[in-house]
Amino acid sequence: MGDIGGTALGIKAGDIIRFERTFTKEDVELFTKVSKDEGDHHVQPDELDRLIVQGLLTATLPTKVGGDNNVLARTMNFEFFRPVFTGDTITCDVTIKQLEKKDERKTAIYATFHCDNQHGKQVLGGSFGGVILTGE
Repeated sequence: MGDIGGTALGIKAGDIIRFERTFTKEDVELFTKVSKDEGDHHVQPDELDRLIVQGLLTATLPTKVGGDNNVLARTMNFEFFRPVFTGDTITCDVTIKQLEKKDERKTAIYATFHCDNQHGKQVLGGSFGGVILTGE
């Protein structure tokens, strides 16, 4: 895919978008209700009074960046490296790898992401591809 420059979209190939979030018990409890992912480790605190954050809740970090840029996802690849606990602050760097104008209404996008906890340990990595609708 080629680069379209990205000025109309507000992003361009090579951009790195950073997002950070601290997960709370309330986040996990709400996601448990919505997802029905009720594993013991998501509902019963450990000896440090923490819950393990669902993997797909952690995966909302890169999908938030996609949502901010109106990406309609076609593919998403996640690799989970270690658990995330309530109270952890996760920093997600999304790198825009490619943008290609397909027609007047659609721009294809491909991006990779890398998420680290507050200790600098990678918890999640992967990529996503999709389409940004740019016109009527």
